[in-house]
Amino acid sequence: MSTLLPAPSAKPLRSVPLLVNGDRMKQPEFHRRYQSYPDGKQFELVGGIVYVASPLRRPHATYHSDLNLVLGLYAAGTPGVEAGDNSTMILGEESEPQPDLDMRILREHGGQSYVNDEAYLVGAPELVVEVAYSSRSLDMNQKRDDYRLAGVREYLVYCIEEEELHWFQFPAEEELKFSRDGICRSVFFPGLWIDRQALIDHNGSRLIEVVQQGLASRPHAAFVKRLAAARRKQS
Repeated sequence: MSTLLPAPSAKPLRSVPLLVNGDRMKQPEFHRRYQSYPDGKQFELVGGIVYVASPLRRPHATYHSDLNLVLGLYAAGTPGVEAGDNSTMILGEESEPQPDLDMRILREHGGQSYVNDEAYLVGAPELVVEVAYSSRSLDMNQKRDDYRLAGVREYLVYCIEEEELHWFQFPAEEELKFSRDGICRSVFFPGLWIDRQALIDHNGSRLIEVVQQGLASRPHAAFVKRLAAARRKQS
């Protein structure tokens, strides 16, 4: 009587090639491969090059949280504006990044981006935010170029080790200046104000106070009226 032996185990074949750091490809191919990965692995396509995200250290997480607080408060007080956290966005044929934070004007209020049938953001949000630690070189160079070319209006980078807050205005790539009181004020999003020292010190109460001052300003009130008018125009 013969005994049937179990078949040798074999690793399942992948139908989609792996993404490898440094690979060059177009956005549709990158997106196809990225979708085959289980949740938890983060890749970005910047300038046609694949980048694998490093594990996030605690300082990155805490500054990310502080800036998320600022954007969330501003969006809550500005009808027609939406804040996003760590979402993949399709910006062009060689660009599919996943920035730390973003803020956009909704399409029905005159914004330039939209959410497609797969629930991905397509087109550039008006503001992109990156917290730079191990990723400083990428955030300040290749990503900055990608965001500018895609049509992002303002780009904020907080460099943790240097304790530097850079706020770029595109397409001119001019860097917004801080006032004497250490507050930087967005041009595109009136009333979006950030106290640099409060951010460095993780002073949440001061960050909130300054955002609330911006939301109470006349430029912000005028901006809200413009967004409402844009909505009525498209209705």
